[in-house]
Amino acid sequence: MTELAPPAPSAPPLRYAPPGRAGGLAAALVALSVLPAACWLWDFFVDDALISARYASQLAAGHGYRFNVAGAPSDGVTPLGWALLLAPFATAGPLAALHAAKWLGLLAWLMGAAALGQLMMGLGARRRRWFALLLLCCSAPLAAWSVAGMETGVMLGAAAGATVARVKGKHVLTGVLAGWVALWRPEALLWALLLSAGPSGQECTLSAAQQRRGRLKAVSLALLPFMVGLGVRWAAFGYPYPLSAVAKAPLLSSGVRYALSVFLLGGPLAAVALSAVPTWVRGLQLAIVGHLLSLALVGGDWMPLSRLLVVALPAVVVCSAALLQRRRARWSWLMLVLALMGNIYVAALVGPAAARQWPRRQAVMAELRQPLAPAKVVAALDIGWVGATCDAEVLDLAGVTDRAIAVLPGGHTSKHIPRQLLQRRGVDTLVLLLAAGAEPATPWTQSHFARRVEQRLALQPAMVERFELVAHSAPPLVYLVLRRR
Repeated sequence: MTELAPPAPSAPPLRYAPPGRAGGLAAALVALSVLPAACWLWDFFVDDALISARYASQLAAGHGYRFNVAGAPSDGVTPLGWALLLAPFATAGPLAALHAAKWLGLLAWLMGAAALGQLMMGLGARRRRWFALLLLCCSAPLAAWSVAGMETGVMLGAAAGATVARVKGKHVLTGVLAGWVALWRPEALLWALLLSAGPSGQECTLSAAQQRRGRLKAVSLALLPFMVGLGVRWAAFGYPYPLSAVAKAPLLSSGVRYALSVFLLGGPLAAVALSAVPTWVRGLQLAIVGHLLSLALVGGDWMPLSRLLVVALPAVVVCSAALLQRRRARWSWLMLVLALMGNIYVAALVGPAAARQWPRRQAVMAELRQPLAPAKVVAALDIGWVGATCDAEVLDLAGVTDRAIAVLPGGHTSKHIPRQLLQRRGVDTLVLLLAAGAEPATPWTQSHFARRVEQRLALQPAMVERFELVAHSAPPLVYLVLRRR
């Protein structure tokens, strides 16, 4: 008789088991382990954080959801509702809102890291799984964006909670948290749906019908906030999409480059699918790959330290821990080491400069507060710090807060601003950024500017006759303040 071939090995039955009191200790230790990097990058800053903060200050003052007191209502920032959360802290102005946003983000991320630690305690028996947590401790993107003063820190906590809830088989919590992430970070919708639709680490104890019902409930809850957000935007602002999606039109080539760079340096290399892994791990891997595809389609992002990637990194950590549980984990070790090398490289290359962003911006604000004081209408590209420095109306040259500018040709740093627009809007002051290392030229229109929209404005006819240079900040961030003659 012909001998039958032995059956192929099945995936290991790796499931989550409640760890008891030890889980609380693991949660506390993991939360503490991410604190040093967050403290190091506490002064990381991007200008968009102060855009949300100014919206919050307008809400706190009773002016409504708008960037300028006399301006039209607009969402202005992707996370619809983030400014509402900050409004109670914004009675003293945008800077107070920014400070509160940093603490809210850090607190949410610590809670998410604690949830990951508690999950890790009950995820298998091999101690080497804990090495996956090095991805948390060494990640400059996770640390920086948890304290950047944007919604990203809160989204990190929610994404970690959704990932943990999926592994534990808590469908309702998975859908609610993943849906929240998709509402505030629309490019994460595919990640949220794939995560919610994936299997959990507990489904072997449920019937097929129960599994389908649980997944359907999770997917519905994940999709609902996104759909509600479309309706709220349409009713409140007259358009269903985030205004930034129009102002920053996606470019596929840029998105592909962005997705490839974060894949190699941001950590998802550790989540490449391997054979003989549990189905719930494959579900997490599919969600990560889907998120990378979304990042390519939306055109990536200009902000440093992989902002759009970070919501998927908690799933990367869990996948890495699960892969290290395999009996033959040589490839898993190799991928983990590569991911760690990528994180250490990013931290060493970008981290020191990122840790000095806020003091540098504060210096600019202090230098230019007095020159900007007389302004009535200021046109600028970096409107966050300008709006936090003076009480003037601010014309957003990127179009993130102004629909009339958003629909103009060009990207958010390369808009074609019509010659008559400045006069029609009553602009009496311009704030333009010089390129790195450049100095103000004579006449000022011959200066080397940082972005195309600023260069195009300077080259418009009769700009020297219309605007004079009244002040500029000191290096390394040299902003020119130009006042109408």
